[in-house]
Amino acid sequence: MLRLTKVELRRLVARRMTKFGVAGLLLITALLMFATWLQAQPPSQADQQAAQQQYEIAHKQWVDHHVETETQCKADWAAQPDPKPKLEQMCLYPEPKLEDFGKPQQAYAEVMPQQLLGMSYLLLFAAFVLGASFLAAEFSTGAIGNWLTFEPRRLRVYGSKLVAASLGFVPIAVVVFAVLMLGTYVIVDQLGNTATTTSKVWGELVSTAGRSVVLVALGAALGGVTGLLLRHTAAAIGVAMGYLVLVEAIFGNLLNKVQPWLIRLNFDAFVRHDTTYYANRCRQGGDGGYRCEAISKTLTFEHGAWYLGVLAFVVVVLGAGVFQRRDINS
Repeated sequence: MLRLTKVELRRLVARRMTKFGVAGLLLITALLMFATWLQAQPPSQADQQAAQQQYEIAHKQWVDHHVETETQCKADWAAQPDPKPKLEQMCLYPEPKLEDFGKPQQAYAEVMPQQLLGMSYLLLFAAFVLGASFLAAEFSTGAIGNWLTFEPRRLRVYGSKLVAASLGFVPIAVVVFAVLMLGTYVIVDQLGNTATTTSKVWGELVSTAGRSVVLVALGAALGGVTGLLLRHTAAAIGVAMGYLVLVEAIFGNLLNKVQPWLIRLNFDAFVRHDTTYYANRCRQGGDGGYRCEAISKTLTFEHGAWYLGVLAFVVVVLGAGVFQRRDINS
């Protein structure tokens, strides 16, 4: 099994599509860092002057009227029936600060988590497509038949190909995440704010990247199974896009109760270590009217891990059963 996996890894690395895919990922990573550089640029002299004028106007209004406004707010608060918000929450009028006006400074601790999540989606899609192509090409060219004459034990062949597809994308994902995190840090350190990037923040970012690497490897394996079942890369991509459009975008938005069982939300829950989503809660009021409100719910990391793990297990077992019994020429 180990020898077969090494052979499959060499084949995966030697494929032209793999090289193009890795080059494309690195190019997109560079474009993301360039966009961060543009976003982190300091405001122009004219923008700084406009922000200074807005600050002076707001500060003068606060100095002239904040005592009167707070007094009136406290009177309104006292006249409100219970339950009511806390006084300091309702009647809080802090003194304006210059940094609150104009373009906010880019903060690494705020920018990086969203970039990691976005890159996780991109890497997952790339791993799925390249994994599907890796196995589908074997059937379209007929190479799988020749390979089985040398190693007739199909499950060993199947396992080695999936393991190779998964392991092959681990170093790719690690390099892409490392380049993105360190490159973005250098840019923001020069033009923005990295003071809030504590050791805790670094730990959370590295953990997020690590969980994403796990899912990228899983996505490559699932892409391989899909390519094996459909025997064509374009068909595998079509199935993936059809699921995203029909199930995630349309069906998932129409039925709020199915959201915890969508792949995307469970992906977010695993990568971000818990995620939130909104569901409508509708009920009939005392006046006979029907009201709906959006309530925030949490999908836990554990739910995402179990969901994705069970889904991957079922798909891999299904692929093994089909590959073991199905005629490779049909």
